Amino acid sequence: MQKHLKWLLPPLAGMTLLAGCGKPAAPAASEKPAAPAVSAAQASQTDKPAAANEAVELTFYYPVNVGGPVMKVIDGMTNKFMEKHPNIKVKPVYTGNYGDNTIKIQSGIQAKQPPDVAVMMSTELYSMLDTNAIIPLDDFMAKDPGVNMSDFYPAFVEDTQTGGKTYSIPFQRSTIVLYYNKDMFKEAGLDPEKPPKTWDELIEYGKKLKKEGRAGLEIPGNDDSYWMLQLFALQNHTDPKQNLMMADGKKVMFDTPENLEALQYWLDLSRKHKIMPEGVIDWATVPTDFIQGKTAMMIHTSGNLTNVKNNAKFDFGVAFPPMKKQYGSPTGGGNLYIFKDTSPKKQAAAWEFVKFMTEAEQAAQFSVATGYVGVRKSAFDTETMKSYAASFPQALVARDQLQYAHAELSTHNHGKVSSALTNQIQAALAGTIDPAGALKKAQEEAERALAPFNK
Repeated sequence: MQKHLKWLLPPLAGMTLLAGCGKPAAPAASEKPAAPAVSAAQASQTDKPAAANEAVELTFYYPVNVGGPVMKVIDGMTNKFMEKHPNIKVKPVYTGNYGDNTIKIQSGIQAKQPPDVAVMMSTELYSMLDTNAIIPLDDFMAKDPGVNMSDFYPAFVEDTQTGGKTYSIPFQRSTIVLYYNKDMFKEAGLDPEKPPKTWDELIEYGKKLKKEGRAGLEIPGNDDSYWMLQLFALQNHTDPKQNLMMADGKKVMFDTPENLEALQYWLDLSRKHKIMPEGVIDWATVPTDFIQGKTAMMIHTSGNLTNVKNNAKFDFGVAFPPMKKQYGSPTGGGNLYIFKDTSPKKQAAAWEFVKFMTEAEQAAQFSVATGYVGVRKSAFDTETMKSYAASFPQALVARDQLQYAHAELSTHNHGKVSSALTNQIQAALAGTIDPAGALKKAQEEAERALAPFNK
């Protein structure tokens, strides 16, 4: 989905970084996204003729946080857009991983020179509103049938909207899936067409697959520790609304009994059951180890699907991550945002770009080329996706899992809130605090960070 930094980054005001990285300081304590000086409707009505007839140049920021040819794919898509819209020139700017991307965008916002359009983490919704950095897209959509939100999967739409308005469009999205080496399954006497379905089976399979020089399972714990905990937490609840946070972004629920059991299970996979290495495992190391045969299974973003497909020298399977009480996964990845401090003419042109990049055919081609999930239902009706899925059915697993998926942790003051949980999970993985103490401390720190928004 995804994702993220390998180190902690220094605080930056008013912006969040993604899971597992250092987060910036608290934004202003207000959830009052000011309307742009010129509304999206006015921009669409007044400036669209200019966008159709006059030259417009857009700066487009995007991150890459998985293996594979994402930069080449983005360049190809933007070139295709410019062929269709010769008056609109789009300059794609690769900004690094999601954390680097956020820092560059935050700097532009502070200087009143943000990009015109950008891919940012879906979790940036509230931080963008707290800094009054983005525009709502409802007026554009009301006048233009090119984007029908009902065609996007509901799990991806959850984190695009708040207060009855839509602020971003799903683009580079993922879920968490289980990858497994079918050859190693056969070697261990396991049916390669029957991956583990439950927490207990995951342990059982891991013990059979583990041997000298090879782990049974790997799960990253540095960049995406809160994302991975959310996976286990969702699997351990019978009520899908019992996520790590409330939908309004003002309250978190970290230290519940179900979440404590989820964190304890994660720790037990290494310390008690010995099926994976102890400590904090690096985000980028996990897919590399899987491709190189150093681990038989991994739990990781579906955004690495094409990377694994292109580089693994063995037959592999993809499945829903094993469940406790129900299947579940947080969504991940980035959406397309249009920024406030840019001209209405550029906003109108950026909307044309957003529409193009998320069309069914483009969504299908992007999914095939990168491994991210096709964000629109209609993408799976295209010949591109039908042909690909017929030859590579693993591509449908993340899509099928969306019925059990829910929005990733997203709150006001998201940097401090997510850091509170990430840091304590990593401390628990490192063995410097027990799971109960970790979640209690994370809850207390998060409540302090959210206090200004609950007055």
